[in-house]
Amino acid sequence: MNIRIACTTEDDWQELKRIRLAALLDAPMAFSVSHASAAAYSEQAWRDRAAGRGPARYILAFDGGVAVGLVAHVPDASQELNLIAMWVTPEQRGTRTASRLVEAVKRAAAVQGHARILLDVAPDNQRATAFYQKQGFHFLPEWGPLASHPQIDVQKMEWIIPNLR
Repeated sequence: MNIRIACTTEDDWQELKRIRLAALLDAPMAFSVSHASAAAYSEQAWRDRAAGRGPARYILAFDGGVAVGLVAHVPDASQELNLIAMWVTPEQRGTRTASRLVEAVKRAAAVQGHARILLDVAPDNQRATAFYQKQGFHFLPEWGPLASHPQIDVQKMEWIIPNLR
């Protein structure tokens, strides 16, 4: 299996839409957007997302021409990078695909001059928390509601970008 990791371009909009909607169906409580709201996006909205015309940047893992994983990140006002979406197909779980997607976000953060990467995760999502801890993230004492499911409290995790000087 030869997995290629690449930032999306506008030409990837259909694969981005397909895999994002698959992720939202598979793990609806893990994301801050619902499947219904994402499914209602127009073709132009998906094209804009794939092209990076908006705050989020998407990176896909491709097996041939088919996306098998995705990660998205957004800088915030304090120039921290927020990892906002992470998902791989069930067939890719337990492979290096998810790690390679996070590594791509870490490289982007370093190149862009960010000090750290933040993400929100439900602490009872043991598979996700163990994965992020293995990637070097640690929990912060910061909690908040998940936007799409406010009854779910998520905790912030961070990864400090090493000083490369």
